[in-house]
Amino acid sequence: MENSFMYTIDSWYILIPAFLIFLIYMFLVTMKKRKYRWGQFVLVTSFAVYFLCMIHLVFFPIEINIGKYANLTPWYKSINFIPLLTIDATTFLLNIIMLVPFGMYLPLLSSKYQTVKKAASIGLYISLSFEFTQLLIRILLGNGRSTDINDVIANTLGTVLGFLIIRGLAKVGFVSPILYKLRLKKSDERI
Repeated sequence: MENSFMYTIDSWYILIPAFLIFLIYMFLVTMKKRKYRWGQFVLVTSFAVYFLCMIHLVFFPIEINIGKYANLTPWYKSINFIPLLTIDATTFLLNIIMLVPFGMYLPLLSSKYQTVKKAASIGLYISLSFEFTQLLIRILLGNGRSTDINDVIANTLGTVLGFLIIRGLAKVGFVSPILYKLRLKKSDERI
């Protein structure tokens, strides 16, 4: 008789403790070192909430299926290398929307992301990280998630779109000073 192991890891087991630790850290840094003003504290905290929500959507729940009930489809058949021809329009659009806020946060969180090229590169890096991690989870734990080049394209487009939106908003007279005050690192250059 073959041994079998099935278990579901829900996101709250990992993400809620991670967020609480982050929140305590941010509160201590803000209060003791006065590193951030309260507006910046809200910016960083809202980014943390957004990022954890994104992790929840991309990875969870993680289904562990090892043994008799494991997914019998080989992991390499769950990879889609064909761009655009195999696109699912709804999933593609949702992946774009998911990364739009990420692109909007970039120039506020770091002064090194002030060009479309740099925003696209970090969007590509994040997306590749997500897809590679999904593949590792699939290989190691028998999870049914697939790895798709279309997700990488959509996520990168979403990041660039978000970046362009925040750049456009920064050109609006009354929005520009607000965004400038929220930025973590001040420089003479505007968003």
